[in-house]
Amino acid sequence: MQLLPDPVRRLAAWCVVILLVAGVVYVGVRLCVELRTAVIPVLLALLGTALLGPLHRRLVQAGVNRSLAAGLTCVAVVAVVGGAVYIVVAALIDTGDQILSSLRQAAKSVAERFGAAGTSLDDLATHSKDLLGKFGGTAASNVISGVSVVGEGIAMAVLALLLVFFFLRDSDGAAQALRSVAPPGTADTVEAMGRRAFAAVEGFMRGTTLIALIDAICITIGLLILRVPGAVGLGALVFVAAYIPYLGAFLSGSVSVLVALADRGFVIALWVLGVVIAVQLLEGHVLQPMIQSRTVQMHPAVVMLAITAGASVAGIVGMLLSVPLTAAAFGIAHELRARYAAR
Repeated sequence: MQLLPDPVRRLAAWCVVILLVAGVVYVGVRLCVELRTAVIPVLLALLGTALLGPLHRRLVQAGVNRSLAAGLTCVAVVAVVGGAVYIVVAALIDTGDQILSSLRQAAKSVAERFGAAGTSLDDLATHSKDLLGKFGGTAASNVISGVSVVGEGIAMAVLALLLVFFFLRDSDGAAQALRSVAPPGTADTVEAMGRRAFAAVEGFMRGTTLIALIDAICITIGLLILRVPGAVGLGALVFVAAYIPYLGAFLSGSVSVLVALADRGFVIALWVLGVVIAVQLLEGHVLQPMIQSRTVQMHPAVVMLAITAGASVAGIVGMLLSVPLTAAAFGIAHELRARYAAR
Protein backbone atom coordinates (compact mmCIF):
# COMPACT_ATOMS: atom_id res chain seq x y z
CA MET A 1 0.00 0.00 0.00
CA GLN A 2 1.39 3.32 -1.00
CA LEU A 3 0.96 5.89 1.77
CA LEU A 4 2.82 8.65 -0.08
CA PRO A 5 2.51 9.95 -3.63
CA ASP A 6 5.15 8.90 -6.13
CA PRO A 7 6.86 12.34 -6.36
CA VAL A 8 7.25 12.47 -2.58
CA ARG A 9 8.77 8.98 -2.48
CA ARG A 10 11.24 9.97 -5.21
CA LEU A 11 12.19 13.09 -3.27
CA ALA A 12 12.70 11.00 -0.14
CA ALA A 13 14.89 8.55 -2.07
CA TRP A 14 17.06 11.40 -3.40
CA CYS A 15 17.35 12.86 0.10
CA VAL A 16 18.58 9.52 1.41
CA VAL A 17 21.14 9.28 -1.39
CA ILE A 18 22.36 12.84 -0.76
CA LEU A 19 22.68 12.21 2.97
CA LEU A 20 24.62 8.99 2.38
CA VAL A 21 26.99 10.68 -0.08
CA ALA A 22 27.47 13.63 2.28
CA GLY A 23 28.23 11.26 5.14
CA VAL A 24 30.80 9.33 3.10
CA VAL A 25 32.43 12.58 1.95
CA TYR A 26 32.55 13.91 5.51
CA VAL A 27 34.14 10.73 6.85
CA GLY A 28 36.64 10.76 3.98
CA VAL A 29 37.59 14.39 4.66
CA ARG A 30 38.01 13.73 8.37
CA LEU A 31 40.23 10.74 7.66
CA CYS A 32 42.33 12.83 5.28
CA VAL A 33 42.71 15.51 7.95
CA GLU A 34 43.77 12.98 10.55
CA LEU A 35 46.20 11.33 8.10
CA ARG A 36 47.35 14.62 6.53
CA THR A 37 51.03 13.79 7.02
CA ALA A 38 50.59 10.95 4.51
CA VAL A 39 47.74 12.36 2.40
CA ILE A 40 49.29 15.77 1.62
CA PRO A 41 52.55 14.30 0.20
CA VAL A 42 50.51 11.96 -2.01
CA LEU A 43 48.41 14.83 -3.36
CA LEU A 44 51.48 17.05 -3.86
CA ALA A 45 53.23 14.16 -5.61
CA LEU A 46 50.27 13.73 -7.95
CA LEU A 47 50.41 17.44 -8.81
CA GLY A 48 54.16 17.21 -9.34
CA THR A 49 53.74 14.12 -11.51
CA ALA A 50 51.11 15.90 -13.59
CA LEU A 51 53.46 18.85 -14.09
CA LEU A 52 56.60 16.81 -14.79
CA GLY A 53 54.99 14.01 -16.79
CA PRO A 54 55.74 15.51 -20.24
CA LEU A 55 59.45 15.90 -19.43
CA HIS A 56 59.67 12.30 -18.22
CA ARG A 57 57.88 11.00 -21.33
CA ARG A 58 60.26 12.89 -23.61
CA LEU A 59 63.27 11.40 -21.84
CA VAL A 60 61.80 7.90 -22.15
CA GLN A 61 61.04 8.47 -25.84
CA ALA A 62 64.67 9.54 -26.29
CA GLY A 63 65.76 6.09 -25.09
CA VAL A 64 66.55 6.84 -21.44
CA ASN A 65 65.73 4.11 -18.92
CA ARG A 66 62.48 4.81 -17.06
CA SER A 67 64.11 4.80 -13.62
CA LEU A 68 66.98 7.00 -14.80
CA ALA A 69 64.53 9.36 -16.53
CA ALA A 70 62.48 9.64 -13.32
CA GLY A 71 65.64 10.30 -11.31
CA LEU A 72 66.84 12.97 -13.73
CA THR A 73 63.41 14.60 -13.67
CA CYS A 74 63.42 14.73 -9.86
CA VAL A 75 66.94 16.15 -9.82
CA ALA A 76 65.88 18.77 -12.35
CA VAL A 77 62.84 19.77 -10.32
CA VAL A 78 64.92 20.01 -7.14
CA ALA A 79 67.42 22.24 -8.95
CA VAL A 80 64.71 24.43 -10.49
CA VAL A 81 62.59 24.70 -7.34
CA GLY A 82 65.66 25.23 -5.17
CA GLY A 83 66.95 27.94 -7.48
CA ALA A 84 63.54 29.57 -7.67
CA VAL A 85 63.13 29.49 -3.89
CA TYR A 86 66.59 30.99 -3.49
CA ILE A 87 65.80 33.79 -5.94
CA VAL A 88 62.42 34.51 -4.32
CA VAL A 89 63.80 34.40 -0.76
CA ALA A 90 66.78 36.56 -1.73
CA ALA A 91 64.48 39.07 -3.42
CA LEU A 92 62.14 39.17 -0.45
CA ILE A 93 65.04 39.53 1.98
CA ASP A 94 66.55 42.38 -0.04
CA THR A 95 63.25 44.21 -0.43
CA GLY A 96 61.25 42.91 2.53
CA ASP A 97 62.09 45.80 4.86
CA GLN A 98 61.29 48.27 2.10
CA ILE A 99 57.95 46.61 1.38
CA LEU A 100 57.01 46.49 5.09
CA SER A 101 58.01 50.13 5.51
CA SER A 102 55.88 51.09 2.52
CA LEU A 103 52.93 49.10 3.84
CA ARG A 104 53.29 50.77 7.24
CA GLN A 105 53.36 54.18 5.60
CA ALA A 106 50.31 53.24 3.51
CA ALA A 107 48.45 52.21 6.67
CA LYS A 108 49.27 55.55 8.26
CA SER A 109 48.05 57.37 5.16
CA VAL A 110 44.78 55.42 5.28
CA ALA A 111 44.44 56.24 8.98
CA GLU A 112 45.00 59.95 8.31
CA ARG A 113 42.51 60.02 5.43
CA PHE A 114 39.75 57.92 6.98
CA GLY A 115 40.26 58.51 10.69
CA ALA A 116 39.09 55.74 12.97
CA ALA A 117 38.36 53.44 10.02
CA GLY A 118 42.07 53.21 9.30
CA THR A 119 43.29 53.06 12.89
CA SER A 120 43.23 49.27 12.99
CA LEU A 121 45.37 49.09 9.84
CA ASP A 122 47.83 51.55 11.35
CA ASP A 123 48.00 49.58 14.59
CA LEU A 124 48.46 46.34 12.66
CA ALA A 125 51.34 47.79 10.65
CA THR A 126 52.95 49.42 13.71
CA HIS A 127 52.73 46.34 15.90
CA SER A 128 53.43 43.78 13.17
CA LYS A 129 56.70 42.76 14.82
CA ASP A 130 54.94 42.25 18.16
CA LEU A 131 52.27 40.15 16.45
CA LEU A 132 54.88 38.08 14.68
CA GLY A 133 56.70 37.66 17.98
CA LYS A 134 53.55 36.41 19.68
CA PHE A 135 52.82 33.99 16.84
CA GLY A 136 56.43 32.88 16.90
CA GLY A 137 56.24 32.31 20.65
CA THR A 138 53.12 30.23 20.22
CA ALA A 139 54.75 28.22 17.45
CA ALA A 140 57.85 27.73 19.59
CA SER A 141 55.79 26.45 22.50
CA ASN A 142 53.98 24.08 20.15
CA VAL A 143 57.31 22.82 18.86
CA ILE A 144 58.54 22.24 22.39
CA SER A 145 55.38 20.46 23.47
CA GLY A 146 54.65 18.54 20.29
CA VAL A 147 55.87 17.87 16.77
CA SER A 148 58.11 20.37 15.00
CA VAL A 149 56.20 22.04 12.16
CA VAL A 150 59.37 22.67 10.19
CA GLY A 151 60.52 19.08 10.55
CA GLU A 152 57.09 17.80 9.53
CA GLY A 153 57.11 20.04 6.47
CA ILE A 154 60.57 18.85 5.42
CA ALA A 155 59.57 15.23 5.93
CA MET A 156 56.44 15.71 3.81
CA ALA A 157 58.45 17.45 1.09
CA VAL A 158 61.00 14.61 0.97
CA LEU A 159 58.22 12.01 0.93
CA ALA A 160 56.43 13.90 -1.87
CA LEU A 161 59.65 13.97 -3.91
CA LEU A 162 60.18 10.23 -3.46
CA LEU A 163 56.58 9.59 -4.44
CA VAL A 164 57.04 11.72 -7.57
CA PHE A 165 59.95 9.45 -8.53
CA PHE A 166 57.90 6.29 -8.11
CA PHE A 167 54.81 7.75 -9.79
CA LEU A 168 56.87 8.80 -12.80
CA ARG A 169 58.77 5.53 -13.02
CA ASP A 170 55.67 3.34 -12.72
CA SER A 171 53.24 5.60 -14.59
CA ASP A 172 52.94 3.07 -17.43
CA GLY A 173 51.36 0.59 -15.01
CA ALA A 174 48.86 3.02 -13.47
CA ALA A 175 46.08 2.10 -15.88
CA GLN A 176 46.56 -1.63 -15.26
CA ALA A 177 46.57 -1.03 -11.50
CA LEU A 178 43.24 0.81 -11.76
CA ARG A 179 41.76 -1.99 -13.83
CA SER A 180 42.90 -4.60 -11.33
CA VAL A 181 41.11 -2.94 -8.39
CA ALA A 182 37.96 -1.99 -10.33
CA PRO A 183 34.75 -3.97 -9.68
CA PRO A 184 33.90 -6.57 -12.34
CA GLY A 185 32.54 -5.04 -15.51
CA THR A 186 33.65 -1.48 -14.67
CA ALA A 187 37.35 -1.62 -15.60
CA ASP A 188 36.95 0.46 -18.78
CA THR A 189 34.90 3.10 -16.98
CA VAL A 190 37.31 3.34 -14.05
CA GLU A 191 40.30 3.65 -16.38
CA ALA A 192 38.57 6.34 -18.43
CA MET A 193 37.67 8.25 -15.26
CA GLY A 194 41.26 8.06 -14.00
CA ARG A 195 42.70 9.23 -17.30
CA ARG A 196 40.21 12.10 -17.53
CA ALA A 197 40.88 13.24 -13.96
CA PHE A 198 44.66 13.13 -14.39
CA ALA A 199 44.44 14.94 -17.73
CA ALA A 200 42.44 17.71 -16.05
CA VAL A 201 45.00 18.07 -13.25
CA GLU A 202 47.89 17.93 -15.72
CA GLY A 203 46.39 20.65 -17.89
CA PHE A 204 45.55 22.77 -14.87
CA MET A 205 49.08 22.58 -13.44
CA ARG A 206 50.86 23.34 -16.69
CA GLY A 207 48.45 26.11 -17.61
CA THR A 208 48.53 27.72 -14.17
CA THR A 209 52.33 27.65 -14.06
CA LEU A 210 52.63 29.31 -17.46
CA ILE A 211 49.96 31.90 -16.62
CA ALA A 212 51.59 32.63 -13.26
CA LEU A 213 54.94 33.18 -14.96
CA ILE A 214 53.45 35.54 -17.55
CA ASP A 215 51.52 37.48 -14.88
CA ALA A 216 54.61 37.83 -12.70
CA ILE A 217 56.80 39.02 -15.60
CA CYS A 218 54.22 41.56 -16.84
CA ILE A 219 53.53 43.01 -13.40
CA THR A 220 57.23 43.10 -12.49
CA ILE A 221 58.02 44.99 -15.71
CA GLY A 222 55.20 47.44 -14.97
CA LEU A 223 56.43 47.98 -11.41
CA LEU A 224 60.01 48.51 -12.61
CA ILE A 225 58.86 51.06 -15.20
CA LEU A 226 56.88 52.92 -12.52
CA ARG A 227 59.87 52.63 -10.15
CA VAL A 228 57.90 50.99 -7.37
CA PRO A 229 60.19 49.72 -4.59
CA GLY A 230 60.52 45.97 -4.17
CA ALA A 231 59.35 45.24 -7.71
CA VAL A 232 61.14 41.88 -7.90
CA GLY A 233 59.81 40.74 -4.53
CA LEU A 234 56.29 41.82 -5.46
CA GLY A 235 56.62 39.95 -8.76
CA ALA A 236 57.66 36.83 -6.87
CA LEU A 237 54.60 37.26 -4.65
CA VAL A 238 52.41 37.49 -7.77
CA PHE A 239 53.87 34.24 -9.14
CA VAL A 240 53.32 32.28 -5.92
CA ALA A 241 49.84 33.73 -5.30
CA ALA A 242 48.73 32.89 -8.86
CA TYR A 243 48.36 29.24 -7.81
CA ILE A 244 45.35 30.38 -5.75
CA PRO A 245 42.98 31.54 -8.53
CA TYR A 246 41.22 34.91 -8.15
CA LEU A 247 41.99 35.32 -4.45
CA GLY A 248 45.76 35.19 -4.97
CA ALA A 249 45.64 37.82 -7.71
CA PHE A 250 43.52 40.09 -5.51
CA LEU A 251 45.89 39.80 -2.53
CA SER A 252 49.14 40.26 -4.48
CA GLY A 253 47.64 43.13 -6.50
CA SER A 254 46.44 44.87 -3.34
CA VAL A 255 49.92 44.67 -1.80
CA SER A 256 51.47 46.15 -4.96
CA VAL A 257 49.00 49.05 -4.99
CA LEU A 258 49.54 49.76 -1.29
CA VAL A 259 53.32 49.80 -1.70
CA ALA A 260 53.03 52.16 -4.67
CA LEU A 261 50.63 54.40 -2.73
CA ALA A 262 53.00 54.66 0.22
CA ASP A 263 56.22 55.26 -1.68
CA ARG A 264 55.24 56.89 -4.99
CA GLY A 265 51.96 58.62 -4.27
CA PHE A 266 48.33 58.41 -5.33
CA VAL A 267 48.90 58.85 -9.09
CA ILE A 268 51.50 56.06 -9.35
CA ALA A 269 49.24 53.84 -7.24
CA LEU A 270 46.48 54.36 -9.79
CA TRP A 271 48.91 53.44 -12.57
CA VAL A 272 49.87 50.26 -10.67
CA LEU A 273 46.20 49.45 -10.22
CA GLY A 274 45.75 49.90 -13.96
CA VAL A 275 48.68 47.54 -14.66
CA VAL A 276 47.26 44.90 -12.31
CA ILE A 277 43.78 45.17 -13.83
CA ALA A 278 45.20 45.04 -17.37
CA VAL A 279 47.19 41.89 -16.57
CA GLN A 280 44.14 40.27 -15.00
CA LEU A 281 42.02 41.16 -18.03
CA LEU A 282 44.74 39.70 -20.26
CA GLU A 283 44.71 36.54 -18.16
CA GLY A 284 40.93 36.20 -18.05
CA HIS A 285 40.17 36.98 -21.70
CA VAL A 286 43.30 35.76 -23.53
CA LEU A 287 45.58 33.53 -21.47
CA GLN A 288 42.96 31.41 -19.73
CA PRO A 289 40.99 30.57 -22.92
CA MET A 290 44.17 30.06 -24.97
CA ILE A 291 46.30 28.08 -22.51
CA GLN A 292 43.68 26.15 -20.57
CA SER A 293 41.17 25.65 -23.36
CA ARG A 294 41.72 21.87 -23.24
CA THR A 295 41.24 21.51 -19.51
CA VAL A 296 38.07 21.45 -17.44
CA GLN A 297 36.58 24.95 -17.30
CA MET A 298 35.02 25.86 -13.95
CA HIS A 299 32.80 28.78 -13.04
CA PRO A 300 34.51 31.38 -10.80
CA ALA A 301 31.88 30.79 -8.11
CA VAL A 302 32.82 27.09 -8.01
CA VAL A 303 36.50 28.00 -7.74
CA MET A 304 35.89 30.40 -4.85
CA LEU A 305 33.77 27.83 -3.00
CA ALA A 306 36.50 25.21 -3.52
CA ILE A 307 39.17 27.58 -2.19
CA THR A 308 37.04 28.42 0.86
CA ALA A 309 36.38 24.75 1.59
CA GLY A 310 40.06 23.88 1.14
CA ALA A 311 41.12 26.68 3.48
CA SER A 312 38.68 25.53 6.16
CA VAL A 313 39.97 21.96 5.94
CA ALA A 314 43.74 22.35 5.51
CA GLY A 315 44.66 26.04 5.55
CA ILE A 316 47.03 27.31 2.87
CA VAL A 317 47.80 23.79 1.63
CA GLY A 318 44.08 23.19 1.25
CA MET A 319 43.74 26.39 -0.79
CA LEU A 320 46.50 25.22 -3.13
CA LEU A 321 45.11 21.69 -3.52
CA SER A 322 41.39 22.47 -3.67
CA VAL A 323 41.22 23.80 -7.24
CA PRO A 324 43.15 20.98 -9.00
CA LEU A 325 41.18 18.40 -7.01
CA THR A 326 37.95 20.11 -8.04
CA ALA A 327 39.17 20.07 -11.64
CA ALA A 328 39.75 16.32 -11.34
CA ALA A 329 36.25 15.87 -9.92
CA PHE A 330 34.78 17.86 -12.81
CA GLY A 331 36.74 15.71 -15.26
CA ILE A 332 35.32 12.54 -13.72
CA ALA A 333 31.80 13.99 -13.81
CA HIS A 334 32.16 14.95 -17.48
CA GLU A 335 33.44 11.48 -18.34
CA LEU A 336 30.50 9.81 -16.59
CA ARG A 337 28.02 12.14 -18.21
CA ALA A 338 29.48 11.47 -21.65
CA ARG A 339 29.38 7.71 -21.12
CA TYR A 340 25.87 7.52 -19.74
CA ALA A 341 24.50 10.08 -22.23
CA ALA A 342 25.75 7.92 -25.09
CA ARG A 343 23.65 4.94 -23.89
